[in-house]
Amino acid sequence: MKLKALTTAMILAALPTAGAFAAALDRSGQSMSAFLQPGNYFEAGISVLDPDVSGQESGTSPTTRNIDDMANDYYFPSAALKLQVTDKFSFGILYDQPFGADAEYTGNNVFVSNPGTDSVLSASAVDGIVTKTAVAQLQANNIPVNDTTLAAAKQQVMASPQFQQLSAGLSAANNYLGTGGTNVEVDTQSLSLVLGFQPIKNLNLYAGGVYQTIKGQVSLRGQAYSLFNGYDATIKETSGTGWLAGVAYQIPEIALKTSLTYRSEIDHDTNAAESLSILDFPALTNILSGLGVSQDTLSAIKDGKTTITTPQSVNLDFQTGIMANTVAFANVRWVNWKDFSITPYKFGKVAEAVGPLVNRPNGFTLVEYTDDQWSANVGVGRKLNEQWAGNVSVGWDSGAGNPVSTLGPTEGYWNLGLGVQYSPTPATFIAGGVKYFWLGDAKAQTGAQAGGSEYVADFSDNDAIAYGLKLGYRF
Repeated sequence: MKLKALTTAMILAALPTAGAFAAALDRSGQSMSAFLQPGNYFEAGISVLDPDVSGQESGTSPTTRNIDDMANDYYFPSAALKLQVTDKFSFGILYDQPFGADAEYTGNNVFVSNPGTDSVLSASAVDGIVTKTAVAQLQANNIPVNDTTLAAAKQQVMASPQFQQLSAGLSAANNYLGTGGTNVEVDTQSLSLVLGFQPIKNLNLYAGGVYQTIKGQVSLRGQAYSLFNGYDATIKETSGTGWLAGVAYQIPEIALKTSLTYRSEIDHDTNAAESLSILDFPALTNILSGLGVSQDTLSAIKDGKTTITTPQSVNLDFQTGIMANTVAFANVRWVNWKDFSITPYKFGKVAEAVGPLVNRPNGFTLVEYTDDQWSANVGVGRKLNEQWAGNVSVGWDSGAGNPVSTLGPTEGYWNLGLGVQYSPTPATFIAGGVKYFWLGDAKAQTGAQAGGSEYVADFSDNDAIAYGLKLGYRF
């Protein structure tokens, strides 16, 4: 069967809300479809997401209180201009907001500071310190370590003047913890300048530079973060550059088009403005020294440069005609979240200092992921008449590991999408779409727990709705 190139392009242009709620910080999906449209082309769109992510304290949390919806609504725009300069050369400018986060905890839970009950060290951390001290004393006196001897030794440690003094200091330090709820906001913007070369009719080779900015802020609050209850970081907007490259092949007569695009990682170096309220406690040095944290390590807690590297990715897109005025499409995306982490400089130094207290001798990160993200979207688009077209799609996302960060506690998704398009003229269209997301259940862990099996909350039975609007013009 044969489909006109213009008809096929119009059908597939009605695909807003492509990413919307993906793994880790992924949002837009970084599509190249606008650049691969025939002729000269312009589009602008906006996607809006309304998520509902709630859960319950569990795991190492001492309580099992409910956690209200912590995911804020957000929107992100996109735009693209593609010019077919000659038969063999094309040029494009693509704008999107590829990565982001927007979350805020409220209510009464381990992610909201409660000055009356929160403590610098959790009960489990204190018990671990007592146990470690008791075992060391038993071994020093050549006493076998078993349940009976260990219980007696722990009682002696807790009754000792040194431990009583330490407990008093920790109690005083509790007054220096933060107030409010945990929240995070990350925004990025990306501008890609792309040059395409078509050596033969059906082949398109393209590459270009990418300019990207990132800014954000995070506040950690509540018992879940222990010593870091009161940590704040602000990252002023900073920029970095990267590149992309890809290849596309098409057979317009049967509406066949496939493309493969690689985007590089991008480094951002910034001096994050960080503060940790517990560092204002006058006797903190004495307390940490009593816990085995050396003075030399404490002296390294200063300001310094923070590097954030947004991940590399690969997009594979495919479409083909399956009957008159009907096309099937699919896209697969891989993002290298496994190698991604964020460790603000001062946060990292404090984490190195106190890491041994939570069995992390090398410290820990603010955010990290254990798996790469894989996502796929498949569907069918059909032209109904000269002015109307529609599409239906099904999407899947693997997530980036489970347990996952408390700042984004979901594990992948399934979604179902519907799109409709109105073309008032052969060269213009208005498209709208909606997607419903079934978000994957996830166990949430703090940075100090990342890489292990411990967690502080469980999030399940969550969902999201995404809406999109796109305007297009061919000239």
